[in-house]
Amino acid sequence: MYARSIFDDLADFRRSFDQIFEGFQNATHRGVKSEWAFMPAVETGWTDDFLNLRVVLPGVTQEDLKLTVQGNQVVVQGELKAPQDFGKEGMVFNQLAYGKFERTIDLPAGLETEKLQAHLHDGLLDIRIPLAQAVKPRQVKITAGATAKTIAAA
Repeated sequence: MYARSIFDDLADFRRSFDQIFEGFQNATHRGVKSEWAFMPAVETGWTDDFLNLRVVLPGVTQEDLKLTVQGNQVVVQGELKAPQDFGKEGMVFNQLAYGKFERTIDLPAGLETEKLQAHLHDGLLDIRIPLAQAVKPRQVKITAGATAKTIAAA
């Protein structure tokens, strides 16, 4: 008898995962509807003046979308609807997720959420939130000399 190695454990783990995904695939081929949840991807970026959020929403229309601000959170809710008359019942192979979704994004302090702007285009929801003046970068004047070591804000 030989001792099991980490590679044996990894192979077992991979076989287990393969069996799970084969089960999903076989259920789809047999016409069993799987309940995969659609969860949109989000990315964020900062500029000197704004926090930018981008939510990826391919196929979601403005009518099927709701955006709210609650305290220090932005909440994106909506529904990605499955296409109608796409194929016969049980004859559609589906790897896409449809359904209602809700995505909550925690916001840092120092944003002017009352001035939030949102724009839906090309399957993307772009959200811009201005930074409050108090948190924007500011340059600080430095004085030098043998006697004075005062730092004053510009």
